Amino acid sequence: MNDRFSHLDDQNNPAMVDVGQKSETQRTAVAQARIRLPEEVVKQFAGHEISTKKGPVFQTAILAGIMGAKKTSELIPLCHPLALDKCSVKIDMDDDQVVVITCTARITGKTGVEMEALTGASVAALTVYDMCKAFSHNIVIEDIRLMAKSGGKRDFQR
Repeated sequence: MNDRFSHLDDQNNPAMVDVGQKSETQRTAVAQARIRLPEEVVKQFAGHEISTKKGPVFQTAILAGIMGAKKTSELIPLCHPLALDKCSVKIDMDDDQVVVITCTARITGKTGVEMEALTGASVAALTVYDMCKAFSHNIVIEDIRLMAKSGGKRDFQR
């Protein structure tokens, strides 16, 4: 690991990391967000989906997560704008009434896609919250974290 922040120049001013001399490699990142749902929301399930006046919650959250990942550089200062090769969002419910959102982002490029995967998972989670808040405000978004990354200087696996 570096002993200084990568987004600061020699005068400690914010700066975009120069990736111009780096080689292109295939890079993948997987991020996860968890949402703890109260019983009032869980009761709304029909099959593997929650239907609301705004539409199907999980299907809408999947689209929002992908859109969020694609717009990461517009949301997070100093992130490089990336043309993702692939982005997918998967939503499951575990046995503890917790929604598990997994966002996978992939690119062949000079910089990683961790922020894109994290943003995708976060935006999908926020969309679930937004669409379900009419049933309860006791929804808790928790544990947004990077699960794995590969293709850069060092791989990571949680």
